[in-house]
Amino acid sequence: MKKITLVLLFLSVSLSNAQIRDFSEKGNGLINLERHQFTINLLGPGIRYELGLFKNVSASTSFTPAFARYQEGYALGYAWHTRIRYYHNFQERLDVNKNIVGNSANYIGLARSIFWEPVQFTDNISDGNSDYAFAFYGGVYGIQRTNRKGFNVNAEVGYGYFDSKTLDSGHGFLLNVTFGWVATKRKSRKPTFD
Repeated sequence: MKKITLVLLFLSVSLSNAQIRDFSEKGNGLINLERHQFTINLLGPGIRYELGLFKNVSASTSFTPAFARYQEGYALGYAWHTRIRYYHNFQERLDVNKNIVGNSANYIGLARSIFWEPVQFTDNISDGNSDYAFAFYGGVYGIQRTNRKGFNVNAEVGYGYFDSKTLDSGHGFLLNVTFGWVATKRKSRKPTFD
């Protein structure tokens, strides 16, 4: 009985060790994604912080210029953005030797953006109401590229629902384009030998 117990214990430890090794080799951790990325936007000053959560998924928040258009009209100015991003082409970019530094990939995401009237450059929404705010809830498709020196371009377009307490709600699209510099250290993509 003791021999069978020892054999079962040995097999279960070997099997679990193999599963752990297989799990890490397949890249279920933050293999390609930056853990922390802080970007200072140069064109239309602003900031963005992105946190790598798990494989190919990040959460980000930013305060940058954006353009929104829906049934009530349009607004161009600053907005507070929050995103959950899923980067879908890291492996394809690696397969053709393209850069993935600084989360350089294409993504789809869930989005929320809040616009306030005092920080808008131009709009035609107010209808005599000089103090309005509205929020965008929807999906976005975006492209982010960061070169090895840290310069970053992020462009996204989305469609969703616009909600407001002072304006009529409706649906429409959102456009957000930023150019900046990543202030945090980026992962090295050069191979290391132990």
